[in-house]
Amino acid sequence: MNFEADSYAVLRYARVSPKKVLMVVDSIKGKKALEALDMLKMVRKKAARFLEKVLRSAIANAEHNFKIPADQLFVKTVLIGRGPYIKRWKPSAYGRALPIRRKTTHITVLLERRI
Repeated sequence: MNFEADSYAVLRYARVSPKKVLMVVDSIKGKKALEALDMLKMVRKKAARFLEKVLRSAIANAEHNFKIPADQLFVKTVLIGRGPYIKRWKPSAYGRALPIRRKTTHITVLLERRI
């Protein structure tokens, strides 16, 4: 992927609903990357753990690949995409089976350098 950002990281097939990730994403957009990491540590939601993991990876990519210090990075945007359903079956009465569809999410964090 070719983005207009200095660095990015992608987490695919995260076992959380895209709606639940969107609730957490709004709090970190536009913030400094290190400040966003601190905020995500305080959020008590499963989606925050996934976002923290991707944000750490994007910061590491910027430091390693482009030699950009972490204190100059800002969260440009966070892209949330729907992944495939994980399909399971639940036994039910009278020998029937009911479907269980577990949602997955693709999360992309784009960082940019600001001085």
